[in-house]
Amino acid sequence: MSVKEQLIENAKQGKVLAHKCTKCGHLHLSTVYFCQKCGSKGFEDAILDGKGSVATYTIITVPPAGFEKYTPYAFVVLHLDNSDLRISGFMGGIATPEDLPVGTKAKITGFDERGIIVEKQ
Repeated sequence: MSVKEQLIENAKQGKVLAHKCTKCGHLHLSTVYFCQKCGSKGFEDAILDGKGSVATYTIITVPPAGFEKYTPYAFVVLHLDNSDLRISGFMGGIATPEDLPVGTKAKITGFDERGIIVEKQ
């Protein structure tokens, strides 16, 4: 199974596939090829819980083609608990900043044609 397929399967289960450097232990999202800290190419898989807090987001009210039925929605950057990692995803039903204060607890709940799905906890 490819890294992309593993990432999708983990997201469907509310998890995040990460890579831990076998040389220095630095944690990365699974999309990197070299350790950002030491330059090593050696990694081992680490499965993280897909829970965290909203670091930032943008609200989409004029969607790209194919996403009209989902508006309004937010494209969210989720800061994962117990790590320095951030991952982005789709959060439906967000129309105004009052609907999603920065710092709101959220979790990954799935993956579909929109990408990683994030919901408020």
